[in-house]
Amino acid sequence: MSKIGRDSRCVLLDWGNTLMREFPEYSGPMADWPRVATVPNVEEALLELRPHWTLALATNTVDSDEMAICKALDRVGLRSLLDKVYCYQSIGHSKPAPAFFNHIVEDLRMDRRRIVMVGDGFEKDVLGANGAGIRSIWYNELSDEIRSGKMYRTIRDFRSLPETLAVFDIEEDS
Repeated sequence: MSKIGRDSRCVLLDWGNTLMREFPEYSGPMADWPRVATVPNVEEALLELRPHWTLALATNTVDSDEMAICKALDRVGLRSLLDKVYCYQSIGHSKPAPAFFNHIVEDLRMDRRRIVMVGDGFEKDVLGANGAGIRSIWYNELSDEIRSGKMYRTIRDFRSLPETLAVFDIEEDS
C-alpha cells in the first residue's frame, strides 16, 4: 500500500544544510564534490519516521537536477529513505513561492495540512511553506534562537524531529 495519498502525511525536507552538509569550498553539483556528508542524526530520524510518513526532499538547488540529487543522496545512504525528490529544475519555481509548494501538494495528492516542511532557511523554508498553508519546522543548529508560532516550530537537532512532528499531530487533532 502506498504511503502517498489524501490521508497520508508527508515531511518535506530541504537539502543543503538540512539533509546534507554544504561545503562552501565546493561548487557545482553536490554529487561531484570530493566529499559529502549528512547533517548529524538525520539518518536516524528518517529511519524512525519512514514507517509512518511519506518523506520527500524539496530543494531550490540550481546546480543539480533530480538525477544528480539522487546520486549525491546515494553517496551518503539517504536516497532509499526518500519517497520523492522535488527540485527547482523540475518544478520551475523556487521556495518561498507558493507555486513551488502548490506543485508538491498537487503531486502528492495530500491535504496541505498533512504536510510539514523542515528546513534551515527561516524565510524560504518556514515562512514560504506557511504562506502556502503548510506547517513547518525550522532546523536551526547554528544559534540558540528558538521561534515558535501557530504554523511553525524550531528544532536544533534531528533527534527531536519525531517528537516535534507528534506535537503538530496532536494540535491538528484538537
